[in-house]
Amino acid sequence: MQNKLIFKLILFIVFFSYYNGISQALTSSNLPIVIISTEVDPITNQNTEIIDEFRVTANMKIIKRPDGTTNYLTDSNITPYLNYDGKIDIEIRGSSSQGLPKKPYGFSTLLEDNSNNNVSLLDMPKENDWVLNSLAYDPSLIRDYLSYNLSRQMGNYAPRTAYCEVIINNKYQGLYLLQEKIKADSNRVNILKMTTTDNTLPNISGGYITKADKTTGDDPVAWTMPSYSWPPNFIHDLPNPAEVTTQQNDYIKGQFFSLASTSKANNSSFSNGYPSFIDVPSFIDFMISNELASNPDGYQFSTYFHKERNGKLRAGPIWDFNLTYGNDLFDSGYDRSKTDVWQFSDGENDGAKFWTDLYNNATFKCYLSRRWNQLLESGQPLNYAILVQFIDKTVNIISEALVRENEKWGRIPDHSIEISNLKAFLSTRISWMTNRLGSFSNCNSIVTPSLVINKINYNPLKSTDFPESNDLEFIEIKNTGTTTINLTGYYFKELGLTYIFPPNSTISSNKSIYLASNSTVFKEKYGITAFGQFTRNLSNSSQKLVLVDGFGNVIDYVEYFDKSPWPDADGSGNYLQLINTTLDNSLASSWVAANNETLLNTSFIDNEDVSIYPNPTSHIVTIRSKNQISKINVFDVLGSIILSANSNSYSFSIDFSSYSKGIYFVTILDEFGLRTKKIVKQ
Repeated sequence: MQNKLIFKLILFIVFFSYYNGISQALTSSNLPIVIISTEVDPITNQNTEIIDEFRVTANMKIIKRPDGTTNYLTDSNITPYLNYDGKIDIEIRGSSSQGLPKKPYGFSTLLEDNSNNNVSLLDMPKENDWVLNSLAYDPSLIRDYLSYNLSRQMGNYAPRTAYCEVIINNKYQGLYLLQEKIKADSNRVNILKMTTTDNTLPNISGGYITKADKTTGDDPVAWTMPSYSWPPNFIHDLPNPAEVTTQQNDYIKGQFFSLASTSKANNSSFSNGYPSFIDVPSFIDFMISNELASNPDGYQFSTYFHKERNGKLRAGPIWDFNLTYGNDLFDSGYDRSKTDVWQFSDGENDGAKFWTDLYNNATFKCYLSRRWNQLLESGQPLNYAILVQFIDKTVNIISEALVRENEKWGRIPDHSIEISNLKAFLSTRISWMTNRLGSFSNCNSIVTPSLVINKINYNPLKSTDFPESNDLEFIEIKNTGTTTINLTGYYFKELGLTYIFPPNSTISSNKSIYLASNSTVFKEKYGITAFGQFTRNLSNSSQKLVLVDGFGNVIDYVEYFDKSPWPDADGSGNYLQLINTTLDNSLASSWVAANNETLLNTSFIDNEDVSIYPNPTSHIVTIRSKNQISKINVFDVLGSIILSANSNSYSFSIDFSSYSKGIYFVTILDEFGLRTKKIVKQ
């Protein structure tokens, strides 16, 4: 009798647990545990059901021990182990995936007054809009995770992701990806947000987020574009479709149709061809991501574009890669993700004509092949050995949760076979693409001009006369070569600062130009006319400045920081000054902090004002200036400072006898600015 009671009790516990969705024995996990409890309906006294198109309020807790050890369900009331504990609103999201038993969700983190709560979830940058990706239709459970991570490793923004296990209203829901929603944000798609008043240039030029996609929901089709198969629908994401003005719609539509006409005409001119409208590297990387994965929905659906104010149209971020790498809606009779087709021209979801037209342009295809082959090199993200290593690491991360996921939903017949098939697909696909893309010899040895980013004023010191620090920012670019350089189509590639050199603009040999954040203020303060005015402002902490030509060939690259070992130019009244243009300006040691009160373009400085003798030297060097010297710095060829001294005279002597033989640089600061001289130690 006692045994029967025990058996019935066990059956009851099992049935009760299964009914409530916790039969998978989720008591602990190596992954974060997300617990969502919707508000209780006062009439039914039950948790409110999560539906589509109407968000319900809920509380969410994310259990994640800071030291990375196992997370326990019993940690849900231990504050140090909670990555988040607060209010959200949540809805079902997605298109066809809504019809599956396992639902995807979109949610926003909220404050108690229902305003947005920008927070960091699972080490991702602060925001309030998030997605719980249900990994729909993907028996490997890693396709989105793999694709987004590869895109970021290639240098692009793609949604950050973190695996987690989810419980909603006490029912276990399985393995999910908590990921960022695509939106304009400095840590996501780094573009300006437009308003309904931005209807004339330059404001009307950006920022935009536009997508080719299905017409689910209430968002209207903005326009369609010609295609070699089915015309794709284009939909506004930013500005909001309900708020976009006629002028804004016409402007961004015009950018797409200009791309279509110039690519069809095979026009690769920097001044009026497709490179003048688009950021070529982003289109190349977008194609590589979609083609490596053989994404049958790519180009036609879930295909995002974005454009910054005064900037170029860019492809991406990538989104929705569950039907990829040989996977498709097999139960519905589809089998389109093949190793031996181009998805932009397979006669089905080809997207707009410009994708195929770009591929058929010899120059674009050359750069596409070059980039593809670079990414396949040893240590690069698309190298097959690196891909396999990443896949194996990912499988290991989810292996524990995989068992519970399959017990809950029963949709993975044999996960090891799924992973083996994915690896085999990648191997075959890489070979096929490499053979079809062919040679890139015509664009493999591009000689870039001798342009150097020589000064950066990223956080100027404001004053009574100039109270806005942002208005005083500037960048100096110097032509260190012997010939005049045509700057047509050159631009800064990284989002955050925008400037495109106009057609037929030039810079003479051994001359410098300034780009300013506010040309009028720059002229008032420094008495120098800026060559141009950039859009947005330099970061006060860190920023990448990547100067490229119209096809993305890097001319110069600097990523500065406001922390050591970089010189102090962060609101101190100084700017960053390259010690010598022969040094590697990507190294902090190659820069000094120069005075912000006097700014003279080095091309205007008479270097004859300063004499150094004897040079070469083996012992004492004397530096003499027509102007009173205030400071002397001496650097070796690596940019390391070996002497720094203040002065209050017109001459200064340095003993080089203890220094090793080689080349040194000395910077001399006086009332007219900073200049650099080379000294040879014999």
